[in-house]
Amino acid sequence: MSLLRVLLAIFFPPLSVLGKGCGSVVIVFLLTLCGWVPGVIGALVILNNPK
Repeated sequence: MSLLRVLLAIFFPPLSVLGKGCGSVVIVFLLTLCGWVPGVIGALVILNNPK
């Protein structure tokens, strides 16, 4: 997980998970619509997953 991805996850969560697939982007986008904090947490969890 690079520093750029972490900063991107904090400021614009859906953009940070673009490389992880369409499903991840949709999930993080929906979480971000519910609130900024759930979107950031979801993005960081997806980015931290080694798969």
